[in-house]
Amino acid sequence: MTPGIEVELAGLRLRNPLILASGIMGNTASALVRVYRAGAGALTTKTVTKEPVEGYRNPVVVELPFGLLNAMGLPNPGVDYFLEELRAVKREVPEAPLIVSVGGNSPDEVADVASVVDVGEAVEINASCPHVSGHGVEIGSTPELIGELVRKVRESTSKPLFVKLTPMTHDIRSLGEAAVEAGADVLVAINTIRAMVIDVEAMKPVLSNKFGGLSGPAIRPVAVRAVYELSDLAPVVGVGGVETWRDALEMIMAGATAVGIGTAVYKKGLNVFEEISQGIIKYLESRGLTLKEVVGAAKS
Repeated sequence: MTPGIEVELAGLRLRNPLILASGIMGNTASALVRVYRAGAGALTTKTVTKEPVEGYRNPVVVELPFGLLNAMGLPNPGVDYFLEELRAVKREVPEAPLIVSVGGNSPDEVADVASVVDVGEAVEINASCPHVSGHGVEIGSTPELIGELVRKVRESTSKPLFVKLTPMTHDIRSLGEAAVEAGADVLVAINTIRAMVIDVEAMKPVLSNKFGGLSGPAIRPVAVRAVYELSDLAPVVGVGGVETWRDALEMIMAGATAVGIGTAVYKKGLNVFEEISQGIIKYLESRGLTLKEVVGAAKS
């Protein structure tokens, strides 16, 4: 008998534990529909803000041997326009669990955006963007700040609330505790790590913004450690450098209920969702295990 890999996450029913992470292919209805039809268990949108944001000028992405460095600047058309795109997603694939990522430069602004999100099954607070001033790390870098942010958003929406945490802290557990106490239903760990690449020929930073967010395999051990530390506080979505079924199982064994896939879509294409799902199923079959038995197995 083929083991099932369905999961429940804050009331959302996922056909598998693989979630499109916020950032890649999450800004148009057509892209989101393609990702779901390719095998994702749930979809997280690109972060949307109250007003349109143009983003940074090129270059905004650098491909590295160990991942990606990007500083997009949270470009988006604003929440009013974006909601029309999301309604189109639900018309095409109404069964797809849709998580809407929201951002802003203050707790009140993030709450305002969340309050008008009338589509989708959950809201994710981007509390940790490493390269946009005021839109992330600054409002989610301490327990006090993240507590205020989550409380404001919790008051503005009844939807399940996901909170994406920064890894740029000496104590991510304290951030998770504050988020859960303030009303978070799910912790998402981790966002990208602030980093920089310099062109030694030009003798200047490669990215127009100088600093960007590092994603991909280089940050996976950091993400696995964060998941391990957080998973007894609330359900966790492990994000960071997952490219194979082994990577996904590492996150799950650290305690993740589900796993976010982002950079791997850029590097390997949409087939990555099916490849990872089938790899997990074959592993479970070979061991005679269920997915539930594997969650947190490395913690016992």
